[in-house]
Amino acid sequence: MAAPHRQMTLVAFLQAQNCSNYPSSWRHVASAPDFLTAEYYQRIARTLEDGRFHLAFFDDRLAMPDRYGDDFAESVRHGIRVVKMDLVPLMTAMGLATRHLGIGGTYSTTYYEPFHVARVFATLDHMLGGRAAWNVVTSLNDSEAANFGQATHLDHDARYDRADEFMEAVLGHWDSWEDDAILLDREGRVFADPAKVHRLGHEGRWFRTRGPFTVPPTPQGRPVIMQAGQSGRGRRFAARWGELLFVVFPSLAFGRNGYREVKEEIARAGRDPALVSICPAAYCIVGETRTVAEEQAAYMEGLIEPIDALVLLSEVLNYDFAQKGMDDTFSDEELASISGLQAIRDRVVRLSGKTNPSVRDFIEFSGRGSLREHPRFVGSPKDVADGLEEWFATEACDGFVLAATHVPGAYEDFVRLVVPELQRRGLLQREYAGTTLRENLRLPRAQRGDWAVG
Repeated sequence: MAAPHRQMTLVAFLQAQNCSNYPSSWRHVASAPDFLTAEYYQRIARTLEDGRFHLAFFDDRLAMPDRYGDDFAESVRHGIRVVKMDLVPLMTAMGLATRHLGIGGTYSTTYYEPFHVARVFATLDHMLGGRAAWNVVTSLNDSEAANFGQATHLDHDARYDRADEFMEAVLGHWDSWEDDAILLDREGRVFADPAKVHRLGHEGRWFRTRGPFTVPPTPQGRPVIMQAGQSGRGRRFAARWGELLFVVFPSLAFGRNGYREVKEEIARAGRDPALVSICPAAYCIVGETRTVAEEQAAYMEGLIEPIDALVLLSEVLNYDFAQKGMDDTFSDEELASISGLQAIRDRVVRLSGKTNPSVRDFIEFSGRGSLREHPRFVGSPKDVADGLEEWFATEACDGFVLAATHVPGAYEDFVRLVVPELQRRGLLQREYAGTTLRENLRLPRAQRGDWAVG
């Protein structure tokens, strides 16, 4: 049978909180207010499955934004990503409401232990029939550190060094059981062959975890690994471990270069670039006509408050933006002191063309808290599909992580209006390829030890 032609991977970008990743979304007149209920997330899941999305994944942070002015008051007052619920119950609820949609969640290598993460995601993968994904993060915010009894984070590169060992331990636990270890021999009274269950016995610089692991192999072998590292060290980590990479490409030209560079990095890591999907974040604002969509976009832009960007920049960069005026510039020392998401700092310097950007430059060129943070596709179904197709066909991506301007309406509009147009063009699956996430991502079932390279 001929191999299927290349089609987009579609991922929905979710938050377990009072707003989508767009902090103004809760102010939208059509945003559903029942975000503290299971039904809210199950409605989203059913919509995404109807639209043949491959995956819904939750971003997460383990603290409320409270770096701006060293206080949380502005964050709470303006609803800037202040509700952050545990992901596992939400992922379970969404998975039980669907049959094919992949469900992914963010878990930090800094604040959990390898055995715990391995068990949570292996168990979830069993309960969902092989549809779980783990989005690996190292955590970056000092407020998160404070919530877990630590004063600060490790420095940027050390976090990734530690995370490399974390991955080896988790994947080692997932390899503990051979696929045919369970016998269920009632007559012989043998449940499983002990020769086919292995102790990990990991003792490294950062972790000691013995095993043997307590969860047998899952329907897809093991959960899919997501990653979003984009700095130099973070990119090497993503290229080494990620199977679905969530990236930020601010423009089509940048995306083409970035896509090529990341694929080359994957090959240098000794892995097959064809087995790794690269998906940039994007906003899609669609209406029956271009005029309707542009009116919607203008309305959404009008929901933004200036404080949104300042709070979120303070959070993600571990720097209190309340200390500086809008046109005050950052010294070399201040830029070097930024310990959070360095990719944002580097993007602002590059796009502004300034070695020492101002606070205003950070707001403008990071796009943080606005609809400019990611590429925007605004217009009729044809307009939006044309934009997505241009990125996809010219190898700027393998698909998209679609961010929501409001929930659930942004996903409902996309599924109702854009998905049929993409399917008509042969760019999006009409039916799921299988029952597991790996099958639907056209990945082979994971096998013991296949993650080891070099």
